[in-house]
Amino acid sequence: MADFPMTLACWDYDRTQPLADGRVRPEGIDLTYLPLMMPEPAFRMLRHGEFEAAEMSLSWYARTVESDPRPFTAIPVFPSRMFRHSCVYISEHSGIEKPEDLVGKRVGCPEYQMTAAVWLKGIMADRHNVPVDRVHYFTGGLEQPGRTETSMDLPGNIRVEPIPADRTLSEMLAVGEIDALYTAHMPSSYRTGTGVRRLWSDFGAEERRYYEDTGIFPIMHVIVIRQDVFESRPWVAQSLVKAFEQAKEIAYRGVRETTALKYMVPWMVQAVEESERLLGPDPFSYGLESNYETLMTFLRYSHEQGLTRRQLSPEELFASTTLEVSKI
Repeated sequence: MADFPMTLACWDYDRTQPLADGRVRPEGIDLTYLPLMMPEPAFRMLRHGEFEAAEMSLSWYARTVESDPRPFTAIPVFPSRMFRHSCVYISEHSGIEKPEDLVGKRVGCPEYQMTAAVWLKGIMADRHNVPVDRVHYFTGGLEQPGRTETSMDLPGNIRVEPIPADRTLSEMLAVGEIDALYTAHMPSSYRTGTGVRRLWSDFGAEERRYYEDTGIFPIMHVIVIRQDVFESRPWVAQSLVKAFEQAKEIAYRGVRETTALKYMVPWMVQAVEESERLLGPDPFSYGLESNYETLMTFLRYSHEQGLTRRQLSPEELFASTTLEVSKI
C-alpha cells in the first residue's frame, strides 16, 4: 500500500529541519513539508483548511476545541516555545517603571487573543498584581495599518478597542498614544530608539527568575491535524509524534556539538550548558505528562481572559492515541 500523501505547513526550525529535508520520514506518510513562518500556516488552516497538518497558535487552537464540529485535533508537539518578558515595550511618555504600573494603562497588542499576549496578561495578573480587567487593550497592525481581529464574545469588564484604521501600534507607542505594547515581533520604534524601551531591560534575568519560580517554559505553538484527516486515518497522529521526536533529537545533537560551532552563536556551548542546568536535558519536550502544568496554566489564562467559555483540560486538546507516547 502506498504511503498516505500529507502536507505539513510549519516553519523550518532546527528541531523540524530533519522532517523538511527528508532525514526523518514519518511511518506510512509521504510528507510534503512547506516551510511557512507563522502566522501564515495558521491563518490558511483556520480559514481554508488548506493542509492536512499545520503549525498553529496554541491560543487560536484552544478556541476551536469548543467548536461543533471540531475542525482540528492536535498532537502534543510544540515547535515554538519562548519566554516573553522581552516582548513588553514601554513608551517613555507613560511613566511606567515597574510591571505594577501597568494598572489603568493603555496597552496595545496586535491581537488580544494571540498566544504571546495571553501568556503576558496571565503573568502580569499572577505575578505583578495587574488583573486582566484593569488594563485597556488596543489591537491593530504593528507596522502596517488595517489589521483586524476576529470577533470575540468577551466579558463586559474586559475592554478591547481597535486602533484607528490608518494607525499602527508601533507609532502610537512612540508618541505615547498607548502606554505599553505586548508583541512577539520587535517594533520598529524600539529598533530606531524613538521613545520606546523594554519594561525589563535585563529580560533574561527576569525570565530565569520566572522559570525558577514556576517551572514553566511557555508553549507558543502546537501541531494540528485537520479533523477529517484524523478521523479517517487516526494512526497519523502517532506517526507524526514519533517523527517529530526523532527530528528533535537530531537537532539536539547539533546544538550540543563542541568540536565546532554548527550555528553562528559564539558562546553556543556556554548557552546550551546553562540552559540544560536550568531547564533540564530536554527543554523543548513534547508529550502531555512533562507539559501538563504549563498547559493547565495557559488554559486557565485563556478562560480567565474570556477566550474560552470554560477552562479546558489539557487532555481535551490532543489525540487520545498520543497521550502516553514514550520517548524514543
